[in-house]
Amino acid sequence: MSQSVLVTGGAGYIGSHACKALAQAGYVPVTYDNLSRGHRHAVRWGPLVEGEIADRTAVAAALKRHHVASVMHFAAFAYVGESGTDPALYYRNNVVGTLALLDAMREVGVDRIVFSSTCATYGLPEEMPIAETTPQRPVNPYGETKLAIERVLHWYGQAYGLRSVALRYFNASGCDRGGEIGEEHHPETHLIPLVLRAALGAADPISIFGIDYPTPDGTAIRDYIHVEDLASAHVRAIRYLAEGGASTALNLATGRGYSVREIIAAVARATGRDVPQREAPRRPGDPPALVADPRLARSVLGWQAECSDLDTIIGSALAWETRRHNEPAR
Repeated sequence: MSQSVLVTGGAGYIGSHACKALAQAGYVPVTYDNLSRGHRHAVRWGPLVEGEIADRTAVAAALKRHHVASVMHFAAFAYVGESGTDPALYYRNNVVGTLALLDAMREVGVDRIVFSSTCATYGLPEEMPIAETTPQRPVNPYGETKLAIERVLHWYGQAYGLRSVALRYFNASGCDRGGEIGEEHHPETHLIPLVLRAALGAADPISIFGIDYPTPDGTAIRDYIHVEDLASAHVRAIRYLAEGGASTALNLATGRGYSVREIIAAVARATGRDVPQREAPRRPGDPPALVADPRLARSVLGWQAECSDLDTIIGSALAWETRRHNEPAR
């Protein structure tokens, strides 16, 4: 049986970490990416096919040429704010692009896919922790497009026999502990790299959006999951489908939340520096807390977070940011 996996968006943050995990597990990750938001230098563990996800003919050709057995699908735009100002871009890239990918898979006879979904499909949940049965009510176009794709996967499964695992991430964080790849978004919107850059003097003071939430310190709480733990879950999901597993959707998280102020304090400890900061009003649609129930992923995949303690997350991200801060721009 082929050990090749097509990884759409494999030049991006989570996709590149998944490629490394696949290679370590004995697979051949074939990155399919247009490099509009990914990085050529992050493709290090298998071939790169440059192409558009919406180009069904090109996707089918890549699937055939590399004898692909399964697909990991990361290729998507993922800025919540941008999705609100340009929803057409998000529906065209995320939803229409996925339809082209799935139809290319049908054409070639590849019937297994692991999909990069998100906790944004839950919107503003009324109860914590968030389980897979929590109603999905997105509050932005990004979350809507991911939920739309989950529904497409369901109906393609019913009609065409496609089997899928949708992995709903909470806050992806940290960097490869081997130092080979890391987080390189342009612009960067994730809290931890922004706090680190503020501490290192490489960015403006960090803005704390909301200090009056009904949380212990008044700032928003999120469930942070190390990107290496996310990658390992994807490898387990590929194996699960290869062994005949049924389609499912799973939360990937730790079940433990940290507030914005706790993140800032942890960065201050790790760097030995004060973190310049400023208080700002809440952002519309930001819930006070998002914390998951991760037990189903353990039951189905035998997976649990192993390196998502806060010190490991921040230590790995600090090593990456320090290296990038001291290197010439690429």
